[in-house]
Amino acid sequence: MIHLLRQWLHRQRYPQRYAHLDELLRNQALTRKQVLRKQQQDLASMIAYVASNTVYYQEKFFPLSGHGADTLAIGDLPILHKDDVILRMDDLLSKNADRSQVKIGHTGGSTGKPLAFYYDGTKHELMRAGMCRSYMMSGWRPGQKILNFWGARQDVVRGGVFGAKYSDTIAAEHTIAAYEYTEAQLHDWATFIQSYRPVLLQGYASILAEVARVVIDNRIPMPRTLLGVYSTAEVLYGWQRELMEQAFGCKVFNQYGSREIPNIACECRHGNQHIFTDMVYLESLKIDNEDRLIVTSLTNRLMPFIRYEIGDSGRLKEGICACGSPFPMMEMGLCRSNDIIKTRSGKSIYPSYFIHLLDGLADIKQYQFIHSEPDKITLNLVSPSGLSAEALSSLKARVRREVDENMVLEINAVGEIRRTLSGKHRFVISNQA
Repeated sequence: MIHLLRQWLHRQRYPQRYAHLDELLRNQALTRKQVLRKQQQDLASMIAYVASNTVYYQEKFFPLSGHGADTLAIGDLPILHKDDVILRMDDLLSKNADRSQVKIGHTGGSTGKPLAFYYDGTKHELMRAGMCRSYMMSGWRPGQKILNFWGARQDVVRGGVFGAKYSDTIAAEHTIAAYEYTEAQLHDWATFIQSYRPVLLQGYASILAEVARVVIDNRIPMPRTLLGVYSTAEVLYGWQRELMEQAFGCKVFNQYGSREIPNIACECRHGNQHIFTDMVYLESLKIDNEDRLIVTSLTNRLMPFIRYEIGDSGRLKEGICACGSPFPMMEMGLCRSNDIIKTRSGKSIYPSYFIHLLDGLADIKQYQFIHSEPDKITLNLVSPSGLSAEALSSLKARVRREVDENMVLEINAVGEIRRTLSGKHRFVISNQA
């Protein structure tokens, strides 16, 4: 009954959020045919809107204007790149925008290109409503406790996504600022989960995996209240999922979205990633031999993103899921586009190779591979006891043998590995074009 009271209080405080949530849940009850028809209608409406109300798209659509905005197919439209957003930010803002009400948000640059974007209260509330719908896929209901482990400093200050302490209390949502931590803090957080007894955990994949490691190493029992762990903000690797599910005793749900376009997809209890077609139109195009994801927001008319190359890899998936969701499915790639190491000889090495390169080596707390020069990869290691000379020599020999005979692996012992400005940890980084 307490969670129902919290839900009522929270609904009174955020009526717009719950109005959005009610609509999203109604969409979820449609058939597959109905949700796809709605998506096409929303897409046509958005294209017509931007053609009349944004300087950038008026300019881009002008060569196509003979067709008329109402007859343009999505494939006819130009792709929006991050550089376009950076250079033409003001021209992407709707002419109807009330500039006194808009705010500027920032991405953390996890794909190498940080950018700014405009948003307002409507977009924020719709984002939070979309998050609630995703949580409900685990069995969670509004008013039940959520514990966030969040790595972005700007989100945990007053005015940030998780910075409203009073409303968090009403919503039974608590956020731990986890952009920096020690082993002692990880242990304290693990024991806090015991006392707080949340229904859901949510956070960055790398942070949740670190907490999970401490839970397992110290045999800290987790509360039976846990229904799910929501991994977000970073690529979720298989070893992280296994670690979390072992530690927390519940399913891990992989979420997909970004700051500029949130709520793209979320995993259901059957392990399938469902695309929220009432919020986005998602494409997968073969670009430079990679399946690149191209996303169009169907809800953001303030600063529209049409055919935006978001910087991630993945593909659309056919079929119907046993969970009963009408939303189509997708499969995430195992990396972002600039996490692929490309050698002089033309080989593309995906980050999973480097992650498994360290299998069997004990006492490694953190690591990061950086492809800084064509024939050089730097491995930064946080390892209290250090690696033996034999292990170091073996790693270097394997890289020459398996990656490229001219590739030099430089290994550095470091005290810490800095996260991105948004608190993310990237395991493999390529700085080569």
